Amino acid sequence: MSRTYIPEGYNSPMTLYETQKAIEQTRQFFQQRLSQELHLMRVSAPLFVTRESGLNDDLNGVERAVGFDIPETGGEAQVVHSLAKWKRMALKKYDIHVGKGLYTDMNAIRRDETLDNLHSVYVDQWDWEKTIQDSDRTEEYLRATVTAIVNAICDTKDRVLEMFPALQGTLSREISFITTQELEDMYPDLTPKERENEYVKTHPTTFLMQIGGVLRSGNKHDGRAPDYDDWQLNGDILFRNDVLGCAFEVSSMGIRVSPESLDRQLTLAGCDARRALPFHKALLAGELPQSIGGGIGQSRLCMLLLEKAHIGEVQVSVWDEDTLRICRENGIEIL
Repeated sequence: MSRTYIPEGYNSPMTLYETQKAIEQTRQFFQQRLSQELHLMRVSAPLFVTRESGLNDDLNGVERAVGFDIPETGGEAQVVHSLAKWKRMALKKYDIHVGKGLYTDMNAIRRDETLDNLHSVYVDQWDWEKTIQDSDRTEEYLRATVTAIVNAICDTKDRVLEMFPALQGTLSREISFITTQELEDMYPDLTPKERENEYVKTHPTTFLMQIGGVLRSGNKHDGRAPDYDDWQLNGDILFRNDVLGCAFEVSSMGIRVSPESLDRQLTLAGCDARRALPFHKALLAGELPQSIGGGIGQSRLCMLLLEKAHIGEVQVSVWDEDTLRICRENGIEIL
């Protein structure tokens, strides 16, 4: 059964060919602005890593990685879910000093993803990571970084509006910062997603902080792996999506775990066995730089800025027959 939602009266403001041109322009301009705002250099990144390295991102801990054997090495590889851990190792390898960082294209296959307007089996994002010092591990530094990213996104929207006048939507540069606990306190009877949708009605650009830990209700707002973000210093950048009428996440990010917070979060998550993996051993020993980083969805950003109703309008993936039929019947062109 398709989970596709068709907004009443929706018509794409762009033709198929205009969309392709706009996707190219959006991606090129945004990554330039992002690298300028955060002082990032572009690097190459892996499509897959070895299973035993511990570098793959476990996301919520239930998603199955796509794996395959490599006869020449005698080992097994996994297509990355994200590059959250790999990037921190790369900061050390490239000897990137405090105040500078790296970014790269990340492409993933998430075979267990629920397919709907926002989610696809294929994931593409800009993964970025920046070296910081111990004194930068603060909410103030996190907020300043979020502001820089939102400015890059809004600048890109302004550029797209100039190039494609059929587009009309705008984004707010004013960011509301709120924690998951504060959001739960405001809307205790709503689900986490319903809370986000309600909040962005009056706060169209929001940074939702402190994701991963258990709230006073005994529930989590959302899952986060214990070994990259510090759950007290992370969050999601949300925009109000006027086409779909909902909260729209474009980035998950945060200040990364220190040896102390990694030690604590591994125990809380019941993941103590990971302490023996190379990445975790190096981090616990203090051998990796302190950092902040995140992922910014490429197709997600294009979908938001180009005012599309379905992510299939800005990326090529695989969809069930019901989704393809519903989109076709409603004039939505899936790539």
